[in-house]
Amino acid sequence: MSAGLANTSLPQRDGLFVFRRYVLPILTDAVLVGAAYVAALFLRFEGSISEDYLQALRAYILPIAAVYCLSNVAFGLYERLWRYASSTEATGILGAVGLAGLLLFVGDALIAGRPLPLSVVIVGSIFTAGLFAATRYRWRLVTGFLWRLRRVQHHGVAGNRVLIIGAGEAGQLMAWRLKNWAAQKYDVVGFVDDNPQKLGMQVHGVKVLGNRSRIKELADSLNVDTIVIAMHRVSGADVREILSTCQETSARIQIEPDIMETVNGQDGQLRLRDITVEDLLGRKSVPVDAQACQQLVTGKTVLVTGAAGSIGAELSRQIAKYNPKTLLLLDSNESGLYDLGLEIGLLPDNVAFRLLVCDILHENRMETIFREHRPDLIFHCAAYKHVPLMEEHADAAVMVNVEGTRILCDLAREYQAERFVLISTDKAVEPESVMGATKRIGELLTVTMPRDGATRFAVVRFGNVLNSRGSVVPTFAKQIERGGPVTVTHPDMTRYFMGLLEAVSLIIQAACFTKGGDVFVLDMGEKIRIADLARRIIRLRGLRVDEDIQIRYTGPRPGEKLTESLVSSLRETLVPTAHPSIREVRTNDFPSRAALLQETRALLEAARTGEQRVVTERLMRLARKTTADTASAAKVS
Repeated sequence: MSAGLANTSLPQRDGLFVFRRYVLPILTDAVLVGAAYVAALFLRFEGSISEDYLQALRAYILPIAAVYCLSNVAFGLYERLWRYASSTEATGILGAVGLAGLLLFVGDALIAGRPLPLSVVIVGSIFTAGLFAATRYRWRLVTGFLWRLRRVQHHGVAGNRVLIIGAGEAGQLMAWRLKNWAAQKYDVVGFVDDNPQKLGMQVHGVKVLGNRSRIKELADSLNVDTIVIAMHRVSGADVREILSTCQETSARIQIEPDIMETVNGQDGQLRLRDITVEDLLGRKSVPVDAQACQQLVTGKTVLVTGAAGSIGAELSRQIAKYNPKTLLLLDSNESGLYDLGLEIGLLPDNVAFRLLVCDILHENRMETIFREHRPDLIFHCAAYKHVPLMEEHADAAVMVNVEGTRILCDLAREYQAERFVLISTDKAVEPESVMGATKRIGELLTVTMPRDGATRFAVVRFGNVLNSRGSVVPTFAKQIERGGPVTVTHPDMTRYFMGLLEAVSLIIQAACFTKGGDVFVLDMGEKIRIADLARRIIRLRGLRVDEDIQIRYTGPRPGEKLTESLVSSLRETLVPTAHPSIREVRTNDFPSRAALLQETRALLEAARTGEQRVVTERLMRLARKTTADTASAAKVS
């Protein structure tokens, strides 16, 4: 044991400690028992007590007090910190007094002549229980009185008026903390709860005023400054509905954090956090089959390309939990890769990993990596993904997203990797942008790989990932921090969104399902209007749209569609898989791989010339041709 820990060990049980811990409380309880029985005698005989009963009480009071104190010892009443006791601790008092009272009742009934009336034993026990509870809960009584006194003193003083959503365990705990820890800063004015049996009831002196339909009315009439959502185990649909209603008010919206956030707070202060965008989506992620993922990864060499990106880095973190033999982290971004290596190195499982600084277009170097490490699983995340930027650099998008994918597919097959998973995007569906078209061709290059080898090739397609690098959420946050305006391209633009942790866990799960040549689509929920998302993010910062922060519409950028789709309406259908959040795309046919490779080689030759207009024309023609060919094949069949 270190010296620091030794200094904080339990105090020695010296005489003073024993006196304070046991002797003083026992003496106090003995005095309370005596007072209780004297009061019981006075009540029984209406103040006129005979000398015989007074003598009997003097003779038996010490044994009576001893019985109660011994019962208290048996129930552990002298081993509890009553200053922090809850109402449930009162059961210990009732149990101790009940046992002692029963023993005394039986003893009194068996003694000839009954030294004390049985009614005195019963009433004395009741009075004793009340006195025991009063002395042990004295701090709770004092703090309650002081709180009411502060309420009177600060009546009319401007403060943060709080409306709490949820009058259950979380809500009542939040109200208690607000009252006792920050009474001068917060004034809890009411509860909202959908349980009709709670309507009109009081929690810690605060009334339940109505259900969620009255949130806006109550916020306006009570001049609410802050709405605190204190609800556990609530569905995503309910979260979205409650947040939508709260955002119609002018109040700041906050949420009760996990209790550990409060426990771990360095300054010991009450903590409320603002609503996050993840809360706004209200998605309830479905757990993956951890055992299947473990079997897929454990003992395998796993290669993650684009490991320094948002998705690649999170894939690396989650794969590390499944005990791979070696984790190969590959990226051309050496700074991001170095930071990820530091993070993986701090994981408790001592995962074996290698940092590989390499461009996936360096085919000779990539072949050396495959020959030396022979990866079993490849998660191909490396790609250029920014839609407007790639409109100006079509050659770079083609080289990385098309040629890079071809190189990796060929190497995976040559070195007999077990599985190859391409991370794709909804922008590959009926693409209208350079980035989407390159990802469409990358999908086709992956799923048309020959199936006569050891490698199973698959594609996992999904929409936008919240808070990923370059996405709208961090962009909006930066614009708000600068005071606005928040720029939205079009009022009707919609996108699919999913949390990063959920998306990555589903990618690994989908890799377990592939039989080869599969395209999987993640369930992204409902489309979200970008303008609505911007308004909600502004409101979540406690600001008002058009008053504090302006929204400016800039018009769609090059390559952007107003809405995205996860499957093609012309050529694709969805079928369920073993996981409710993963579906498989079915299509009747894919273009010939030989023809696809021929067209791709011509496209790559154009890309090497750097003629952006020519590259874009050839790329879009090829992407649309493959879409039309597949759609025609589907109609014919």
